[in-house]
Amino acid sequence: MKLPGQEEFEASSACENIPTGEMDSSLVPDPNPGGPSDTDSTEVGVFKDPMLFIQLNELLGWPQALEWRETGRWVLFEEKLEVGAGRWSAPHVPTLALPSLQKLRSLLAEGLVLLDCPAQSFLELVEQVVRVESLSPELRGQLQALLLQRPQHNIRTTGIRPCWGFTDLRKASHDEDTPLKEQHQNALRLKLPPGVEAAAVLAGELGFLAQPLGAFVRLRNPVVLGPLTEVPLPSRFFCLLLGPPTRGRGYHEMGRAVAVLLSDPQFQWSVRRASNLHDLLAALDTFLEEVTVLPPGRWDPTVRIPPPKCLPSQHKRLPSQMREIKGLSRPRGAPAEDRHDHGPHATCPELQRTGRLFGGLVQDVRRKATWYPSDFLDALHPQCLSAVLYIYLATVTNAITFGGLLGDATDGAQGVLESFLGTAVAGAIFCLMAGQPLTILSSTGPVLVFERLLFSFSRDHNMDYLPFRLWIGIWVATFCLVLVATEASVLVRYFTRFTEEGFCALISLIFIYDALCKMLNLTRAYPIQRPGAPAYGCFCQYPGPGENESQWTRTNLKNRDDILIMDLGLVNASLLPPSECTRQGGRPRGPGCHTVPDIAFFSLLLFLTSFLFATALKHVKNSRLFPSMVRKVFSDFSSVLAILLGCGLDAFLGLATPKLLVPREFKPTLPGRDWLVSPFGANPWWLSVAAALPALLLSILIFMDQQITAVILNRAEYRLQKGGGFHLDLFCVAVLMLLTSVLGLPWYVSATVISLAHMDSLRRESRACVPGEAPSFLGIREQRVTGLMVFILTGISIFLAPVLKFIPMPVLYGIFLYMGVAALSSIQFMKRVQLLLMPAKHQPDLLLLRHVSLNRVHIFTAIQLACLGLLWIIKSTPAAIIFPLMSELMYQPKAPEINISVN
Repeated sequence: MKLPGQEEFEASSACENIPTGEMDSSLVPDPNPGGPSDTDSTEVGVFKDPMLFIQLNELLGWPQALEWRETGRWVLFEEKLEVGAGRWSAPHVPTLALPSLQKLRSLLAEGLVLLDCPAQSFLELVEQVVRVESLSPELRGQLQALLLQRPQHNIRTTGIRPCWGFTDLRKASHDEDTPLKEQHQNALRLKLPPGVEAAAVLAGELGFLAQPLGAFVRLRNPVVLGPLTEVPLPSRFFCLLLGPPTRGRGYHEMGRAVAVLLSDPQFQWSVRRASNLHDLLAALDTFLEEVTVLPPGRWDPTVRIPPPKCLPSQHKRLPSQMREIKGLSRPRGAPAEDRHDHGPHATCPELQRTGRLFGGLVQDVRRKATWYPSDFLDALHPQCLSAVLYIYLATVTNAITFGGLLGDATDGAQGVLESFLGTAVAGAIFCLMAGQPLTILSSTGPVLVFERLLFSFSRDHNMDYLPFRLWIGIWVATFCLVLVATEASVLVRYFTRFTEEGFCALISLIFIYDALCKMLNLTRAYPIQRPGAPAYGCFCQYPGPGENESQWTRTNLKNRDDILIMDLGLVNASLLPPSECTRQGGRPRGPGCHTVPDIAFFSLLLFLTSFLFATALKHVKNSRLFPSMVRKVFSDFSSVLAILLGCGLDAFLGLATPKLLVPREFKPTLPGRDWLVSPFGANPWWLSVAAALPALLLSILIFMDQQITAVILNRAEYRLQKGGGFHLDLFCVAVLMLLTSVLGLPWYVSATVISLAHMDSLRRESRACVPGEAPSFLGIREQRVTGLMVFILTGISIFLAPVLKFIPMPVLYGIFLYMGVAALSSIQFMKRVQLLLMPAKHQPDLLLLRHVSLNRVHIFTAIQLACLGLLWIIKSTPAAIIFPLMSELMYQPKAPEINISVN
């Protein structure tokens, strides 16, 4: 998953880089040419030119049988036809010899140039091209017949093997404008955006010509030129380069030079607006001024340069005419763009103060109400099903983990059932009413620390925990409502990368730490024995009747080993002496009997398998294995497939590993209490007022935890179209705090890691990618259904115990580890930590290091590490009560040297 700041940190090729599919819209093809312009100026609309598909047809076979054969094609990059293999090469950056450009310029200066040619068919175009004074009528006829021959294309049709077009001289003059059937079945058509135009370049050697013949034609209206190009597209440009035989492949290289020129956005912009030969040659000269020459002998010309991940920004290459028009189209008084001003919240409408009580909340409600119907319709996509399964299992695992930890921290006052019920109720309400429904509510580590301290304080002072907790929840809800009324959420504008990365790193480390601790506790309870060492014991798990299984409590367990079994989710189990594990003849005592070392070993095996398998499948999308659709399915369902693999291995081997423990009765964990918490109980009345002090600390923690996650999820890098709702989200959290306090359920705020995983599972990418172009990120599939279904399934899980009990807990711990590692590795903070351990000569050419000195980067990273370590120490000690205040101290006014980003 990608966090804000990763893309600009990884840019490494130019001073200003942009993704290959996101070049400046004024210089590259407009996928919707008929759409409205981004500005009110009619002049600016002409900048959005359609994409060009360029094809090179080469004349081969002289002097025996002449034929036109397609040998190259360009969209963004060059593809060469590998004749021996019968396939197209991988897209690559084209390289040209400087003499070919110089010869091309001379040929165009002396040749025929037709701008705004009115031809309506290929025949009319050929007739105008051959009207050259240097050609005799006989040569014109021969040349016209030759140009009208059908070329041979290497067309890969959908579901059919590559096929070649054919040459038929007798039919050439009758159906020269009729595209071949294979052209319509060309799979390349599916990868080209709407509105694309074609350019045909014909080059070759012709023996009956005494001197070179060059022609460059720009059609007034694009026309489909029959089978001239492999894809039946309307052609805008036509170039003919013919001449007598020469040494080498001079005309082939000149044809490539024309194709490369037309594939360049700047040259294409200029030649579309050229009015005479002088303008055409001026555009070519401008191209020559920007050409980079590689010295001979210092590189291998046969090596194909792969397409870069980022292309250089085209702004600095704007023609002078275009800069003038853009300057005129800029509104008066508009300030010049500051490329360092990329604050994600500077112009965010959700964070503009209205100056009225609850003004921000009212605006959030009005803004989100217009999107509410689409929040359900936009979920009609198979990708949402994958997201539901993935986040559901992560949420259930989180509910079980934090439910067990909360039960230990509160001595059974709250447990797994309360965790399931609270997650389902609070999460479903939040997804229905919140301003950012992509947020996943969950118990978090900082809130769990506060719960533990609150219970210890209540126990030490002989107070009823749940009534005291109720009043704290009431005060927290009141304080949060005050924050909503005063529009305090606008303060998130001052959250910087320092705050976001520190908080996200802390939450990710908690995920990793909890997953590893669970596995270490298992291996500590059942140590893996070395060969020849006596077994620790025999473990047997019995099915047992359902009515008795639900009645197991910690009071029924006899010794430390049984308590460890209960913690690991193994209810109907017992530890026996090693001699009891087998019967006479060495046969196992039963199908559920294994020696203790087996439990630890196979649990560790499932843990590592699920983590590595999920990680590998997630990275399959960027590999070259399998078709793109298969890679996408593997990537989207990586966690689900990893869990299924772990369950399959566990079932196939018949392992007695710890399984998922789901409550089977709908009643509070604490015996004798009702679902509604009494306001006072045995506590004095004044405690309801004194609860305001700890509530103030918890309010700071809730505000920080909620809003930092909201800031991360609403960053501009995610391209959210429907916006967020900071005030509305905090209002929903305040109401849910009151509800969960009354019911004695855990408190919930936005979970950073699971929310990021939710958004990552809903990433939208472009489907039609031209050769050489990586799928471009389009945004997030914004809707409410996936989160709502996740929490509904979480509530139903109480009744799905017969199915969920087969999921091994080590597998879910592996998924937890995967989520934490994925979130941690995606933030810039980790990249800068790697720089601390990397010698300067081995450091990559990062954009960050071009603007900031290395020592300054190291100091910034060291301060972040120190703050993160201090927070971790405070969280793990009795001083955790001041954890909210320490989190607030991580505010950073601004860090311009580090917070550099690129458009």
